Amino acid sequence: MYETSERAAPHNTPEQNAAQILTHVTPGPTVRRRSARFLKTLRKVHLYVGLWGALLGLLFGATGILLNHRTLLKFPLATPQQVIAQMPLADRSFATPEQLSDWLRAELKLNPQTMVRINALPARSVLWEGIELQQPPQWTINFNSIDKSIVADYMPGNRFVKLDTTEQTPLGTLMRLHKGVGIGIAWVLLADTIAGGLIVLCITGLLLWSRLHPLRLATVGTSLGGISMAIWLFWGAL
Repeated sequence: MYETSERAAPHNTPEQNAAQILTHVTPGPTVRRRSARFLKTLRKVHLYVGLWGALLGLLFGATGILLNHRTLLKFPLATPQQVIAQMPLADRSFATPEQLSDWLRAELKLNPQTMVRINALPARSVLWEGIELQQPPQWTINFNSIDKSIVADYMPGNRFVKLDTTEQTPLGTLMRLHKGVGIGIAWVLLADTIAGGLIVLCITGLLLWSRLHPLRLATVGTSLGGISMAIWLFWGAL
């Protein structure tokens, strides 16, 4: 017969048990290095996006304050120069508002990049003081650039076109840039990059604050969820 002897498994000390627990809970060196590299990349993104949007951000901020308080702040430079005149047509006639628009663009020597918007109203009847009146067709053509706007009103059959010209001041031009009036697609895309940059700055700023700690990330997610819910409820109550 063979005798079998069982050795008792060694018992760990409390210090060894604590070390094993920390080994399972604490991220390893590889995870820490990845987190550090990611945070370093976030800092660079946050820095360069902020640098890109700093100049135009100041422009949008300053003009936004002026627009927000335009009824309280009296700036003499903000008063545009308006001129109303009638342009004779002689024997010219136009079949469509597009023909009139092309002719005005050539006669007024407008920039080809000037934006145009055409509104053609058909003949209609309106009620005034209980009397039904018949109104003729009316064409309204808006030419918009950064520093000037021209509104042309014409009724087919008339021998003249009414022109309402507004010359913007330097401050008024900046405000039109802020509102995106009379500008091309290039400026619209540039303004979109500023708006996108603000979103990136918010996201990277929150991630840098959290340092990718689970508790702080949960706090950020909960706060954003609460703010989104409040905005949704407020919007629904309007």
